Amino acid sequence: MITTIRQLLDKKGRQVWAISPEATVYQALEIMANKDIGAVLVMDGDQLLGIFSERDYARRCILRNRRSKETQVKDLMTPNVVTIAPSATINDAMELMSRYHIRHLPVTEGGRVIGVISIGDVVKAVIENQEHMISHLESYITGEPPSA
Repeated sequence: MITTIRQLLDKKGRQVWAISPEATVYQALEIMANKDIGAVLVMDGDQLLGIFSERDYARRCILRNRRSKETQVKDLMTPNVVTIAPSATINDAMELMSRYHIRHLPVTEGGRVIGVISIGDVVKAVIENQEHMISHLESYITGEPPSA
């Protein structure tokens, strides 16, 4: 069962896609499209400055008639990013994502980004945990070993 963010990262991987604050919105969108992700971190070296998501693009670029090839990511990113520690639980992540209406959470340890989780990752972990629990309950009731 996956109960902590560290376990989730160990299973899904720790790949982080980031972009410079001076990059264009178009460059960020290219990365997101090529990697099939909904957000990129905005970083200066190891320092997390913000996050840029599809939502930021829709609300701050398209609706304001800004040009993606001319606008820098730093002008549209969400600063003051909500982060989570690897020792936190899946429930902690769900609570943060619900409270702040966000879909992506950078995972930080010792002031450094060590991964990113999405709402999809969290939902998948919750479903797997429920399936695991159901299997164990069924085996308890029937007296048979749990199915693999």
